[in-house]
Amino acid sequence: MNEKEKIQEELRKLRDDRMYRTVMNLKTRAETIQDENGQEVQEMIVEGQAVTFESETTLFKCGETEYKEVIDRNAFNEADMSDVIFNYNHSGKVVARTRNNTLRLNIDSNGLNIEARLDGTDEGRKLYEEIKGGYIDRMSFCFTIKEESYNQETHTWRVLKIDKLYDVSAVDIPAYDTTSISARSSRLAVAEKEQKALERAQLQKERSRKLLLKTY
Repeated sequence: MNEKEKIQEELRKLRDDRMYRTVMNLKTRAETIQDENGQEVQEMIVEGQAVTFESETTLFKCGETEYKEVIDRNAFNEADMSDVIFNYNHSGKVVARTRNNTLRLNIDSNGLNIEARLDGTDEGRKLYEEIKGGYIDRMSFCFTIKEESYNQETHTWRVLKIDKLYDVSAVDIPAYDTTSISARSSRLAVAEKEQKALERAQLQKERSRKLLLKTY
């Protein structure tokens, strides 16, 4: 593997590590303020709770088993949130960001709350109107995990430490009313391993049952 291929592989791994969580929790409000010249300016603000602590979210279903996730209330204590952006579908032009104070993040006992001011760009103003009109009503955040635990009995991952929060986005995901999940390949591997073990156990049970019937 040459140097270019190594770099591409590292970038692929980085993308694979990023997680996305989507919630139907986005609303608008407008405030009129005076600028430095004394003229009235309307602030276009969207806000909502991007993360709810200690709340189970179903990630995916494998066989008949639901695999879930809970974000610990201390998960953001050491997270890098030095430069978080607000955009559209995790790929559109940046319309707010923490670095210029147009995006504000607030963590309370319930979760991570966001407030984004969108009147600074043409794209932001358009996005605000689409959210206000109900065309876009979901919010998603992109992050990487530093530490987590897994409960095999309940099939639940607990996110203990978030490494970095990359962005919070307004998203339009038709056909999903509550959540859309991107799960890391390592989590899918856990589920697949458990399902194969369950299938083997069921097969062995069936063989034992048939063998028992033959003895009678």
